[in-house]
Amino acid sequence: MDNRSIPTMDPGCLREPPLAIDIILKLDIFGIILYSVLTFMAAVSMLIYIEECVYIYRKVPNNKKSVIIWVNGAAPVIGTMSCLGMWIPRATMFTDMFSACYFSIVVFKFLILMVEEVGGDEAFLRRAGKHKLRISTGPCCCCCPCLPYVAITKRSLFLLKLGSFQFALLKPVFTILSIVLWTNGTFNLADLSITGSAIWINPFVGILTIIALWPVAIMFMHLRTTLRSLKIIPKYAMYQLVLILSQLQTAIINILALNGTIACTPPFSSAARGYMMSQQLLILEMFIITLVTRLLYRRQYDPLPEEEHEDNENTKMAPEP
Repeated sequence: MDNRSIPTMDPGCLREPPLAIDIILKLDIFGIILYSVLTFMAAVSMLIYIEECVYIYRKVPNNKKSVIIWVNGAAPVIGTMSCLGMWIPRATMFTDMFSACYFSIVVFKFLILMVEEVGGDEAFLRRAGKHKLRISTGPCCCCCPCLPYVAITKRSLFLLKLGSFQFALLKPVFTILSIVLWTNGTFNLADLSITGSAIWINPFVGILTIIALWPVAIMFMHLRTTLRSLKIIPKYAMYQLVLILSQLQTAIINILALNGTIACTPPFSSAARGYMMSQQLLILEMFIITLVTRLLYRRQYDPLPEEEHEDNENTKMAPEP
């Protein structure tokens, strides 16, 4: 056999992700401009978020301050973590985990935000008590229109909150477990074998994510008309966009990198280059989302007008079956 016909792989494609100093020393003019611009975007996003927190602290009622600050922080926090992962590639797993943990809390906080915009639990139950919840929504049951409508009670409201809260609680728990297993050498995102811990932990976390997103979608479908004047539809769109970009987009890029679809460019292996591309895209995307969310949430937070008891009353909430 002619050995010249056997392709050889660059040794740099088999190495661990480079150190931060190695990246800095090997940056060309284009790389310097790219890294500088993306770092500037991440810094501006965080400054905008800090300024928004000051505005919220001064202008927003106490019952809404915390939830709005949490929801507003999704894009700038993910952008900042992505910037750290871009400069320190070996920390990418940890920065992604921190971003995912933060967003798991945002999922629950967005549900609470919609309830608080109505006036809180009691006001929501008073307004919506005569209506019913449509549970045939995504991401769980959008293909099941035959599911019955559910009465709005304290119990059903508690179950909706619990469905999202479990993700905010369990996601950090599984993140800590993953880090502990990683220090023991038994957690590796690239290890997709049946004996690897990642192949068991990640799908289970995915199931928890779907369960947590379902109550938020149910609540949004019910209140989208009531809260239309508060721009709840574009707010929900931004929340969904952060979810898609930070979770689905990152997962797709990482899968392509692990399969070798993304080419290796030393000192970055295919996987490391995939992570790098994901971080750089997220910085740009989260910067744009930060600017949009600032426009959406920077407003006067007056109480929502009382629902009018007229013939068109059912237009205020989701109609009953």
